[in-house]
Amino acid sequence: MIAQPDKKPRSIFVLIPIVGTIFFVALYVVATLYYPGGSAVDKNAAGFSWLHNYWCNLLNDIAINGQPNQAKPIAITAMLILCITLSYFWFLFPKYIRVHTILGQTIQLSGALAMVIAFLLFTQINHDLVTNMASLFGVIATVGTFIGLYQVKWIGLFAFGLVNLLLVALNNYVYYSQGLTIYLPVLQKISFACFLLWICCINWHIYRLVYFSKKFVDANPGYYYSNNSRY
Repeated sequence: MIAQPDKKPRSIFVLIPIVGTIFFVALYVVATLYYPGGSAVDKNAAGFSWLHNYWCNLLNDIAINGQPNQAKPIAITAMLILCITLSYFWFLFPKYIRVHTILGQTIQLSGALAMVIAFLLFTQINHDLVTNMASLFGVIATVGTFIGLYQVKWIGLFAFGLVNLLLVALNNYVYYSQGLTIYLPVLQKISFACFLLWICCINWHIYRLVYFSKKFVDANPGYYYSNNSRY
């Protein structure tokens, strides 16, 4: 079992994943405003298309229309914030959920590796290789998260996670299907939004129940409770 810490982190630190997600979304939107234009559907289109552009288009040096991509610095900042945010979430999660030490460390390590690799998307390293490696470690961390949610009986969040897995499967189906890739940019945005919402819901659930419900903590040994803590 993961050792229970003597003191709880301050509430603001527990909420970092939610705060980080909000900052990421805000910067994502701002970055789209600076994207010169061009997509796989129309290379001469003006600006960022929510229907046809991918998130990674914002990370390129040159936009698809051939102009310098002014959105890149903002997108890189957003990407860095997201990677730190998710790394912290997967570092924090096992500390609140009673799982075997090896599983907890696996969640923390794989989550961190997934985010470090994902940050390489803006480099010249093969895009598909980076995506596949980040996805592999991300899946390991996510599976560990599922195990933790199941053990503490958070069935609603567990089910929400299954919806995310279905969306991932649908993404892969569309990606490898002829004639359906035109829908992939929108599907990826929906999937990404659902995943981030799932992470935020887990994070808020932890914060709300651990900090405001001693009765729940006492009834659920999956959460730690310090006698010196106040509810």
